[in-house]
Amino acid sequence: MAYNKIPDSIIEAVLRQHDIVDTVGKYVHLSKHGKYMKGLCPFHSEKTPSFTVTPEKGIFYCYGCGKGGNSIKFMEEIEGFSFPEAVRTMAEEAGIPVTWAGSGGSRQETAEDSERAHLIEAHELTAKLYNYLLMNTTHGQPALEYLRSRGVSDKQIDQFMIGYAPPEWDTLVRFLEKRQFSQALMEKGGLFIAKGDGSGYLDRFRNRIMFPIWSREGKVIAFAGRMLGEGQPKYLNSPETTLFNKSGILYNFHQSRALMRKTRRVVLFEGYMDVIKSWSAGVHNGVASMGTALTEDHAAILQRNVEEAIICYDGDDAGQAAVLKTIPLLERVGLKVQVAMLPKGMDPDEFIAANGEHVFIREIIEHPVSVTKFKLLYARKNHILLEEEGRKNYSLEAVGIIARLESPTEREFYLKQLSREVDISLESLKQDCFKHWQQLQKMKPQRDNNDNSWNNGRNENRRTSNMPPILPAYQVAERRLLARMLQDAETASAVHEKLGDAFNVEEHAALAAYLYAFYAQGYDPDVSRFIASLQDDRLERATASILMMDDEFPFDEHLLEDYIKEILKVPRFREIEQKKEEMVRAERSGDMLLAAQIASEIIALDRQLKGQQDDRF
Repeated sequence: MAYNKIPDSIIEAVLRQHDIVDTVGKYVHLSKHGKYMKGLCPFHSEKTPSFTVTPEKGIFYCYGCGKGGNSIKFMEEIEGFSFPEAVRTMAEEAGIPVTWAGSGGSRQETAEDSERAHLIEAHELTAKLYNYLLMNTTHGQPALEYLRSRGVSDKQIDQFMIGYAPPEWDTLVRFLEKRQFSQALMEKGGLFIAKGDGSGYLDRFRNRIMFPIWSREGKVIAFAGRMLGEGQPKYLNSPETTLFNKSGILYNFHQSRALMRKTRRVVLFEGYMDVIKSWSAGVHNGVASMGTALTEDHAAILQRNVEEAIICYDGDDAGQAAVLKTIPLLERVGLKVQVAMLPKGMDPDEFIAANGEHVFIREIIEHPVSVTKFKLLYARKNHILLEEEGRKNYSLEAVGIIARLESPTEREFYLKQLSREVDISLESLKQDCFKHWQQLQKMKPQRDNNDNSWNNGRNENRRTSNMPPILPAYQVAERRLLARMLQDAETASAVHEKLGDAFNVEEHAALAAYLYAFYAQGYDPDVSRFIASLQDDRLERATASILMMDDEFPFDEHLLEDYIKEILKVPRFREIEQKKEEMVRAERSGDMLLAAQIASEIIALDRQLKGQQDDRF
């Protein structure tokens, strides 16, 4: 079976070396339920586990969002890899030599793959050029002096590949042109800008301190540039390209991921300089969004790697407002959130410069406050507590914040603090809090939070039940047959002979065709390997879903025949229903002769259906 340039032996070795439980267990806390392992799905938000791993079959499947497959597919989904990228990464982890041609490409080498590879190579070379210009030339001296005045060491410059883009219009253009890179492609990748008169290209970044931006795999895919001296814009990022999507990239994720996974904790900063300075202070699990507010995609990436997030944004009003917007994004994906509070007006970089690295770790990072505490502090600054009206308004706002807490103990704890703070009796505050709490309970959705799931409260407009719909008999028959075929080549052969491609569901017909080809090439039943051979995400999910059916039902020749009978009935039934509709239309139009003729055809079709079943079996 062809996997393009990746040999079958490599696919088999990767699947053999990466047990599905071990692979998934690095990202999901699994608990044993009979022959299955279950946990909360890492691909959507849920409170009740619907994510299931079947060790004996080497597959995972989520009943909530429908994602499923083998260990390679899991890595594709969780890390955003292509199939070959997942295979390559898993092979390297297992010590399997990555020697096949095009191991970094896609399943089929395309023009898009070639462009992507050239753009990554160009970005890597550009980062090296800018770093060299900063550290080794007179042009870069002012930028180097500025960085050192900000407390950035040579070690930090080397660690984060900081560089300098000179003020000339075409330094990078000439550099990459000599190395045979397409100028049009470099414009597409965000490194060049086309001249207005169409006569050529210019460097996008000029007279800027350059910070490379890496992909999750550690490849340079974009840049952030800070203007040296006066000029606008002060900060400039690469545009969105095929490599770079700022809503899905976190600065320094590639270096921080190992510690994030180990500690299950991430520290969120606003800017790349904060990340760099805090790294030297010992915060090796720090990341930042790229010149934008944190997005749902960012939150989803973090949720796959950590359980807790500490937000360490600037201490000014804008930074604290950003914290307030970030908290619900992180909480929605199930992360525990805390806030590292900086003095008003200071950012992490300034605090470290003023107080030292050890004080930053000891007083800021190691002593974050709870979300509730932060919200209360944020609310308090908007009221003058020395005035009666200020105390009253703050009390009402604070009670509304505390009422949202699930735990009665937590509510009591914060209400006692509030009572002492505003000099209002605890009983009065409790009464107001209880009223708020009751109102919130009435408004609260009763089920989990996932747009595509039956295990969900926001999907009620599309499904009224909180369970999967009951399938028609013929669909059940097709799924049962395929489940048996996936695990038994003789059954597949019998179905091929008696049914062929006559499955009524398009996905089922396609899976059957792939299975016939799989066994025809001499493969033994191996569901994990079979899934790896599919080149369609929809079919991979369908296969995983089918394999999650209870396979302990009795199966024999008679049941096989019954299933095939049920499947073969469907086209005839559909034809009869169509004829009945035609007959009704004929009757309504007054053409009774045509209606009688169609009625005769319906009777004949019905007899043929019964006769076909009797003759075949």
